[in-house]
Parts: sequence; structure tokens; C-alpha cells
Amino acid sequence: MFTLKPLSRPGIPAALQKAERYRLLNEPWEAESICRDVLAVEPDNQAALIALILSLTDQFNRELGPDPAELKALVGRLGTEYEQLYYAAIIAERHGKARLARGGPGAGPVAYEFLRDAMDLYERAERARPAGNDSALLRWNTCARILMRHENVRPLAEERVEAQLE
Repeated sequence: MFTLKPLSRPGIPAALQKAERYRLLNEPWEAESICRDVLAVEPDNQAALIALILSLTDQFNRELGPDPAELKALVGRLGTEYEQLYYAAIIAERHGKARLARGGPGAGPVAYEFLRDAMDLYERAERARPAGNDSALLRWNTCARILMRHENVRPLAEERVEAQLE
């Protein structure tokens, strides 16, 4: 095994910029690695926690996606109720969208449940949001549009009824 090399504290801001760049380049594993390096030096670094959550959820479309228990623990380390609710909603939304993109039997109802959970969390985040922060509203609208646009994204009971009628 290898012993990982620790970052220097002065190098953390540049490392976080690199993590964001790797996320934008669709290289979430690299971003995840950088965030873990930052958190090894500063365990409560909020920017690193958020970037790690986002880089992990960027990997939902991969065969071996992130560990849901780890994501939940990371969200619990965020500093405000708003951030905890908002990023829990992001996780649910991205999980639903990834399930929808993968397709297959039952994808619609599973995606529906994740998206509805996200919408509920976004509504709770909306009530806890800082003044002028409409991010939860924007994300809620995105989820609503996905549900309105995709006919197969419905609750399981509704999908069964439609299948029997055909």
C-alpha cells in the first residue's frame, strides 16, 4: 500500500479550484480524490464537503456509484440546516435522474420516488433558505419539469394501472 501525501494548508484553495475544474471536465473521480485530500487536512472545510458530495453524485451514472451511507454522513457535516436539506435534495434529484438515464424495468417509478423526495427536501430547504437564495426553487422546478415531461416517470401504482389498461 501507499501512504498518501498530505496537502499543505496554503495549497487548499488552489486544490479546491482544481477539484471544481475536474468536475467541469467530467472527471468526478479526480475531484473526489482532491476533496478527500483537503478534508484530511481540514475535516470541516465546507467547500470541500460540498465539492465531495457533488463529485460523488456526479458518479451516479457509473456502475459502482457512491455509498449512500457516506453521502448521508457528509450531508450531516454541513454547517446549516439549509445546506443539509439542499444537498440531501441534490443527492435525491441526481439519483433519480441517473436511474432515469439508465432506464430498464422499473426505472420510471424509481426515478419518480427519488425526484419526489428531492422536491420535498427542496421545499423544506426553501423555508430555511437565506434571503435572496432561490436555488431550492430553481431545483424544485427542474424536478417538476422532469416529472411533467416524462410519461414513464410515475408512481409504481399508476404505472401498473396504465399497463393493465393497454
